[in-house]
Amino acid sequence: MITKSAEKAYRQNIKRRAANIKKKDELRKVINNYKKLIISGNLESAKKELPNVYKKLDKSAKVNLIKKNKASRLKSRLTALLNKKK
Repeated sequence: MITKSAEKAYRQNIKRRAANIKKKDELRKVINNYKKLIISGNLESAKKELPNVYKKLDKSAKVNLIKKNKASRLKSRLTALLNKKK
């Protein structure tokens, strides 16, 4: 037999997990889109997309979707990728 509080916790866990997966997928899409712009040589569009990437990374770090240091590391690497292609 399972307690009511355990049932509620399980329901919350399922909802939160689904939300976190969705947010992580959105983050991944934004980063991959940015990388595709750089690879295709569309540097002006990539430069305009960079603030959106930063925003997604900072938001993700703020709600503990990813760690703060990982967000910082990704921002650094993605910027370096753009600067290397120039």
